[in-house]
Amino acid sequence: MNEIDRNDWQPLQGDALLVTDLQNDFLSGGSLAVTGSDELVPLINRYLDLFMARKLPVFATRDWHPEHHCSFRAQGGPWPPHCVAGTQGAEFSAELRLPPSVVIISKATAPEHDAYSSFLRTDLDRQLRDAGIRRLFICGLTTDYCVLNTTVDALQLGYQVFVLVDAVRAVDVQPGDGRHALEEMTALGAQGISLQGNVG
Repeated sequence: MNEIDRNDWQPLQGDALLVTDLQNDFLSGGSLAVTGSDELVPLINRYLDLFMARKLPVFATRDWHPEHHCSFRAQGGPWPPHCVAGTQGAEFSAELRLPPSVVIISKATAPEHDAYSSFLRTDLDRQLRDAGIRRLFICGLTTDYCVLNTTVDALQLGYQVFVLVDAVRAVDVQPGDGRHALEEMTALGAQGISLQGNVG
């Protein structure tokens, strides 16, 4: 994914930050911990600061699974139990500085349906349109599943999408899955951006 230098973009009216699934079960010690995920918290906090300083909206998605969700291995799914609604593992990282105004989107809430995309069976699209959002800045977990599928749906819905490439991490069930996901998002029209350590 080709990156745009931060000097060539700034969040504007009509932009929103979407923080994807930065939940305890995906962080160190969680039931489905993603390598490098803990590194994301300070990076995403800097993006949050950038958007909040401009009084731009922040959305945060979360897996909010019932206890016997179809994605869990006991039900024939590919994953260990994770992000069960109301548990500590489903909570956002305590170090994540979400603003009081954050809009939380819960997904994959029905036992028989999975949802890698933040748009699938949620009201995210309606909420974004009600807020006048045209450009979506996506970060979080994971590059090769929820970030990828959310980006694909956002592009199909007509949003301009920027993937915050320094603030995503992949599961990489197969080595290279994350890289391939970034390539797919680029091919579909998403653009990559990075803070590159330049936020003051």
